[in-house]
Amino acid sequence: MSGADSLPRIGIERMGYYVPEAVQTSEYIAAASGIPREVIEGKFGIKQRHKAGPGEQVTDLGVKACLEALGGLDPAELDLVVYCGSEYKDYYLFNAAAAVSRRIGAVNANAFEIHNLCSAGVWSLKVLKSMMQVDPSLRNVLLFTASKETDVVDLSNQRTRFMFNFGDGAAAALLRRDAERNVILETSMITDGRFAADVAVYGVGSKNWDGLETLDRPLRSLDVADPAAMKERLDPISMGNFVSVIERAAEKSGYAGKIDFVAPIFMKSSILEGILGRLGLGLDDTYVLEDFGHCQSADAYIAMIEGAKAGRLVDGDLAVMFGAGTGYTWAATAVKWGPI
Repeated sequence: MSGADSLPRIGIERMGYYVPEAVQTSEYIAAASGIPREVIEGKFGIKQRHKAGPGEQVTDLGVKACLEALGGLDPAELDLVVYCGSEYKDYYLFNAAAAVSRRIGAVNANAFEIHNLCSAGVWSLKVLKSMMQVDPSLRNVLLFTASKETDVVDLSNQRTRFMFNFGDGAAAALLRRDAERNVILETSMITDGRFAADVAVYGVGSKNWDGLETLDRPLRSLDVADPAAMKERLDPISMGNFVSVIERAAEKSGYAGKIDFVAPIFMKSSILEGILGRLGLGLDDTYVLEDFGHCQSADAYIAMIEGAKAGRLVDGDLAVMFGAGTGYTWAATAVKWGPI
């Protein structure tokens, strides 16, 4: 028996998500951005996005998703709570994992955070799987992600139009050691640091600390330094990198060419359809997030949950969750769905 075969199985016991009740429709986005509604729906691929209220913070979203994912498990049985959501949180330099851990009653759990922008939710499964395999004390781990990114995307700034699909929401996954179902398999990632500074909130950070007193509101929003230059570099490689990490995650897991379902980050319809075509899959083998928008790292989890509800993800399937984060990273993790 190889070392890998002798390691304990780590699986997803249960998942949950939460999105605010209020929505902003494609008509609203069109009016605020000046982009025709048919383009918002047809090209951007979004019919509506959820919008948190001003009193609803990132940790509030996270708490609701965590409680949904816990099901009947006593939070006191959690050994670790990990946040992998947006860096835009309740406060600047703030531990959302610790805050949510306390609020859900995880009195015996440690807590920390993983940040890798919109690919963090996928990549974190690898990190926590590895930790749980080598540390017998980590039997029940709760991973959660949350995003209120609509606050920092200015619909009047055409440089950021590819981010107009951002929606608010959260997701969580209860991971279990010696799992009997939904086993987490292998992960693949591609990083291209040429894009590291293309997207940022340029007015906030150590470079601009002395200017915070006179910081204009636009400098507190996400921006793109040079959209044309970024598009010129990104378009030729993005789809290929998505396909590469998806196929590599399946291959490393022993399922080369046998993918049954993909749970994607929210993306333009044309890109998703292109990826599916290159994988030999169709729209029935995924879940399109057109009614949710891009909830950052929560996307793949929402797609898994809704895909299972719709009967597209069934027991025995090899599912691949995938995402990409500005910076730029593409990542995918394979999961063998259902009982062992």
